[in-house]
Amino acid sequence: MAQGNCTQVTEFILKGITDRQELKMPLFVIFFSIYVFTVVGNLGLILLIRADARLHTPMYFFLSNLAFVDFCYASAITPKMLGNFLYKQNVISFNACAAQLGCFLTFVTAECLLLASMAYDRYVAICNPLLYMVVMSSDICIQLVAVPYAYNISTALFHTILTFRLTYGHSNIINHFYCDDMPLLGLACSDTHLKQLWIYISAAFTSVPSVVTVFVSYVYIISAILKMKSAEGRRKAFSTCGSHMLAVTIFYGTLIFMYFQPSSNHSLDTDKMASVFYTVIIPMLNPLIYSLRNKDVKDAIIKVINKKQALVFMTFQR
Repeated sequence: MAQGNCTQVTEFILKGITDRQELKMPLFVIFFSIYVFTVVGNLGLILLIRADARLHTPMYFFLSNLAFVDFCYASAITPKMLGNFLYKQNVISFNACAAQLGCFLTFVTAECLLLASMAYDRYVAICNPLLYMVVMSSDICIQLVAVPYAYNISTALFHTILTFRLTYGHSNIINHFYCDDMPLLGLACSDTHLKQLWIYISAAFTSVPSVVTVFVSYVYIISAILKMKSAEGRRKAFSTCGSHMLAVTIFYGTLIFMYFQPSSNHSLDTDKMASVFYTVIIPMLNPLIYSLRNKDVKDAIIKVINKKQALVFMTFQR
């Protein structure tokens, strides 16, 4: 789009999920409750893993990082989204919008790559159990987390700079509940072709290797499980992978629905509904998935509860 006589904006207005006043307060209560549960669930899971020595394994190291990522990108989006339900106009400054986009891109990409690292961890655990602690050493685990973080931060910074070097001026109303690339590009006065090209390139470099890693890992995992002669062994193997498979299915299923639907059905309103799911709902679901379907986590929770009850009982006894 030609720049024309555009005047650079200094703030944006987030349109939010709905314009209907009668829905705003009920939605505020719902999403505020979800966010509280997300914060408590993810931070609680991190503290639980750190406190219980039995959970100091590579699998739970990755899980604690996943919980941290879920907490961070939900916190980058949800509090500002809640403002849409309380204020007539939810204003966000130019710099705050850039910061929100950068944080979102960093942590949503981190989730994508962490799920791939977790799939590789499960592959080693199921297919090469005798070499598990050698292959998944603490140094390797740290590298599998640190390298994606470094990549995510640099990529997010690059994309944020590209987006906010564009000129905005025709309108400052973002048809979304947070600052995202595609709604922002729709407001730009200057040419966006280079930015759109980089979006596709980055998506290819991030999503394709991640999806391939997860898919190939689970092909080998399922093949190894089906070859097990013991029904109990197969059950335990599926149990250790079940939570991750469910989390992967929900996360990638949402992204596939969002980005690979027919163009005739595509709209920013549809994007908003899908975005609600992977920015608000999924960060809440992951702690539930990994706690309710994981015996070690459930045992650790019961242990903490019993310890608290014992302390309360001893306090009353005194």
